[in-house]
Amino acid sequence: MAENILELRDISKLYPGVTALNKVSLSFRRGEVHALCGENGAGKSTLIKVISGAISPTAGEIVVEGKTYSAMTPALSREEGIAVVYQEFTLAPVMTAAENIFLGDFPKKGIAIDRKTMADKASKLFERMNIDLNPREYVKNLTTGYQQIVEIAKAISRDAKILIMDEPSAPLTSNEIDSMFQIVRTLREEGVTIIYISHRLDEIFGLADRVSVLRDGEYIGTKDIADTTKDDLIKMMVGRTLSQTFPPHGRVSDEVVLEARSVSGNGVKNISFQLHKGEILGFGGLIGAGRTEFCEMLFGRYPIQSGELYLNGKRISPANPAQAVSLGITLVPEDRKRHGIIDKMSIQDNLTVSNLQRLRKGFIIDRKAQVGYAQKQVDALKIKTPGLHQLVKNLSGGNQQKVVLGRWLGIDPEILIFDEPTRGIDVGAKAEIYKIMVQLVESGKSIIMISSDMEELLGMSDRLLILAKGRFAGTLEREEFSQEMVLKYSSGGGGI
Repeated sequence: MAENILELRDISKLYPGVTALNKVSLSFRRGEVHALCGENGAGKSTLIKVISGAISPTAGEIVVEGKTYSAMTPALSREEGIAVVYQEFTLAPVMTAAENIFLGDFPKKGIAIDRKTMADKASKLFERMNIDLNPREYVKNLTTGYQQIVEIAKAISRDAKILIMDEPSAPLTSNEIDSMFQIVRTLREEGVTIIYISHRLDEIFGLADRVSVLRDGEYIGTKDIADTTKDDLIKMMVGRTLSQTFPPHGRVSDEVVLEARSVSGNGVKNISFQLHKGEILGFGGLIGAGRTEFCEMLFGRYPIQSGELYLNGKRISPANPAQAVSLGITLVPEDRKRHGIIDKMSIQDNLTVSNLQRLRKGFIIDRKAQVGYAQKQVDALKIKTPGLHQLVKNLSGGNQQKVVLGRWLGIDPEILIFDEPTRGIDVGAKAEIYKIMVQLVESGKSIIMISSDMEELLGMSDRLLILAKGRFAGTLEREEFSQEMVLKYSSGGGGI
């Protein structure tokens, strides 16, 4: 199993003013799970695109089972048994699981599609992965986890020898992640090489045989998982030791900024709590517990059906996000690509779109003030960009998150809601986001933080509010924090 199935030799990719990859050389063995790590912008996505033929390298060679190529194409990549499962699914929702798997290569009986054969082949693929899934079920009716399985089945239906998985666990629940892990292990036993890209170090240490690190477009090194630690890996990724992952912050004020009294609506019932000035109040619970749904009411996206909400002692009921913002309540959403950034606009426009009233001179925008404001946020938040007119979609995930945050900071909000603040961003960017959050609460702001990352939830919160099935399950003070207590309340095993 030590034979190299894929080798990259001095791969470089240059764009105008940017070196995305600089003489990257590494190899992948047949039948191994090989993790690929690095901060956002390290070059992982570019490397994947080079291997799959989506882009051509500026220089270097790609060797697949002894055959040398200066560049791949998508067709050649498929022919060589290379398949990619991307983080964002490429399935057709109105087609069945089987139809999605064999799309473009339907088995035929004469000129008609042989649907029985197609369903039988799909069933065998699912059996191979030890998954019970009806091949005739429409994809739109499947959970995210089963949609991921269809994506994997589609990839291996073409006899993939090398399967690249890009952040495969990002949209999955813990149970779905366990199922996906078992599929990966089954494929490894069959001799398939898995190139596994993930920011989640726990997954890498639980699944991978080896791990390679990229930083700033350069290859840093490869380690056997058995011979490295998380701290070593983080140092390779960021070029420094993150000695304090969760920065400490000062004492929380007794002053109550926001109070909810038996608030119901948008699928949640009878939620009561107090948020103090200078506090990070963590919202814990399983996926579907109602955390996001409740905070969307606070932000005015959905109406409060019953109960009372008080801001600095004054009753409020924001009817829409604009009203919430005018009250000093902002939301950094879970899905920044869909609900946070405006991807076809520049960084400058994204940073100022919610603050244009303050940047006007009469009826027109003061462009000098707009540029000055945007540059101030870029500098303050250390947003990595070649310029303000760069499209925000071209930024790394961590820098996109900073742009969303920078947009709100200009209106000087009193309360910031962070929904999964570091999902999909690397460890270095996480540390920067945490530092910003602490700076905010130390300046007197208050934060509500929803997180499914247990370490983040316990490490950043001053106090925890746990929801279960749309209801209040319990509160934990900092001295009571433990993973066991959070899980107990989350599963409905404690609280009131």
